[in-house]
Amino acid sequence: MKKAFLFLCHLLLIVMLPQMSQGQQDRVARTNTTPVTEQNRTDDSVKNEKLQEVLVTASRMPERIDEVPSSVTILGKEQIEQQININPSISEILAFTVPGLGPSTNKATNTGQTLRGRNVLVLIDGIPQSTPLMNGNRDIRSLDPAIIERVEVIKGATSIYGNGSGGGIINYITKKPDADKRIAGQTFLGLNGHPGSLNNSVGYRLSQSFNGTLDKFSYVASATYNYTGLLKAADGSVLGQEDGLEQSYALNTFAKGQYRFNKQSELTVAYSFFKSLQNSDYVVEPGVYGERPAIGIKGEDPGDPAGTPQNHNVFATYTLRNLPFHTEMDLTGYFHRFLSTNRYVAKANGWYGPGQTQISSKKKGLRLNLLTPFGNGRVKGTIAYGMDLLGDDTYQPLLDGRVYIPNMDMTNMAPYAQLKIDMFDHLIFKGGIRYENARVDVEDYQTLPKDADGGGVVAVKGGRINYKSAMFNAGLRYNKYEYFNPFVSFSQAFGLNELGRILRAATVQDMALLQTDPIITNNYEAGFSSRFSIFNLTAAYYISTSKLGANLVANESGTLLPQRNPERVHGYELTLDAQLTASLGLGATYAYVEGKAEKEDGTKEYLGFARIAPPKATAYARYRATDKLDLQLFWVYTGSRDRFDPLEDGRYRVGTGPVKPVNIFNLSGSYQLHKAVRVGFGVENIFNKSFYPFYSQFSADNLRYTMGNGARASLNLTYTY
Repeated sequence: MKKAFLFLCHLLLIVMLPQMSQGQQDRVARTNTTPVTEQNRTDDSVKNEKLQEVLVTASRMPERIDEVPSSVTILGKEQIEQQININPSISEILAFTVPGLGPSTNKATNTGQTLRGRNVLVLIDGIPQSTPLMNGNRDIRSLDPAIIERVEVIKGATSIYGNGSGGGIINYITKKPDADKRIAGQTFLGLNGHPGSLNNSVGYRLSQSFNGTLDKFSYVASATYNYTGLLKAADGSVLGQEDGLEQSYALNTFAKGQYRFNKQSELTVAYSFFKSLQNSDYVVEPGVYGERPAIGIKGEDPGDPAGTPQNHNVFATYTLRNLPFHTEMDLTGYFHRFLSTNRYVAKANGWYGPGQTQISSKKKGLRLNLLTPFGNGRVKGTIAYGMDLLGDDTYQPLLDGRVYIPNMDMTNMAPYAQLKIDMFDHLIFKGGIRYENARVDVEDYQTLPKDADGGGVVAVKGGRINYKSAMFNAGLRYNKYEYFNPFVSFSQAFGLNELGRILRAATVQDMALLQTDPIITNNYEAGFSSRFSIFNLTAAYYISTSKLGANLVANESGTLLPQRNPERVHGYELTLDAQLTASLGLGATYAYVEGKAEKEDGTKEYLGFARIAPPKATAYARYRATDKLDLQLFWVYTGSRDRFDPLEDGRYRVGTGPVKPVNIFNLSGSYQLHKAVRVGFGVENIFNKSFYPFYSQFSADNLRYTMGNGARASLNLTYTY
């Protein structure tokens, strides 16, 4: 494997170098590959195209991006392909490209990767992947990016898709069957590793897809296998990571078919299976927080492989157009089965003795969405309305049979209506309501013993919790002038976040005595976009409030418990893009967020770093050297954050450690060898810098005090036919 990696690198240089000098005379127009966002749009050659970019996640109706009165990021297929050259983990890709999303953990989990300081609801084609009843923090990395057509990120509280979207929504939209051939396909082969220390660090990536059209039927199918070798720090030492990605594999199979009955109706059926587990012959040797890092040493983990043993998604959507009043209907039924296995621990805070927990979730749902246009001339619009039905069964057992969190059986029925009015062609009003009518049934249960004598057990009487709440949203956008395109908005979100934590930590004998009220989040936002000459500037400022929170704070035993105190989060996001020449484009983003909770005595304290990320800045330079060679340089910066005092013994509570700045540079490029063959290459951390990621720093834990990746190179070959 090592020889193959070196051979491909050598071959790439031989092929490319002669072409690079020739390319200085062959300039071509640049195609924007930064995220197409309410904050990110580039040169005049693609301006009109980007203005016509259509998204559906924000309000469940097709709308142009310049009609949305909120902050939106759209990440397209080309941008995803660029980032795969650097790191194929979708968590890393989004961390590099989405302003307002927290830094990634470089692990299989996304702890601390919040959106604007609050939890995000992750969807695949509108199917919820998150488990808000008990957050396992594996929802962002719930599929392989090879099957993604685009990602739509809606920032700020929104209830349009239901429970758990206090910070916003990430909707992965999978590839659609659109080939005009009977059969077409793409083969992807890739190798990656640490160039200065290839021993056992080489990984590989294999992907095959087919798509085509047969009369009225069209299809797309793919399978991707990704193996990650040992991850190493800049000095070549093996990273010691619990729930890590080193020596892990991920498998994603996917199929989608569409049958068009006629011009007015069609049926789409899709299935996706994702599995990712770590099977390493290294274990973690704890470091000393603030002094030396945790490292990986040879050893055997006594538990089952940690990760995502299974993530099944299946849905069927029937679309019918040209109903009375020109109404269009989408009816979708879906099923989601998700298992998340946490790492084995020899000692736990929540129970006595060793053990390994697994979050189990089953969701079944039905969605009816209707779109009816109205009006003409200077006042026109669309109404989106319908009903969501959802059944969610979630619980968390230990693999030895003990039940850590009892089964939470939620049934949710939510009618909704969303109105968009276009007044005088340039003033867009959007408003809507969603009525959440949910219940959660929990049978009688017992908490687990905390000592060898069985102490700490509490027998809790279960019951039913009813939730009824109306969520509202409203916004205005004025898009007449490109040099000043402002918007204002208000939106709400409904969340039962961390109900499982509340149940498993019960100290009373009746569930009715627990504080299980939902979190209602209010989001206020104002912003604008501005286009002039070669520049695109955008800005947004937001305030997010909730009367109840779910900030996790460690008690004296180290168990994380949610605080139900009022919270206020605020922040801003800035972006600037410039197309300097036909072949050179530059851009940058900056995102800042801060948050506090109000205690019972009226004093305010900062929210923990698992919620509030440090300031994050990104920048890119894209250079089209020739019509065949495309190069992109990316910079990612996370700033400092020091909000908490240490304990008397000098240690910090979990999640409150001081954070120092980190600067990382990444390189991605592609070369078109032939019209059907493309070579991709990339380097993560091109300067091989030693650093501690944000997660390692704020955790303030010897076991988690791990360094980040050293330089890691990849070489990929794509054949399209």
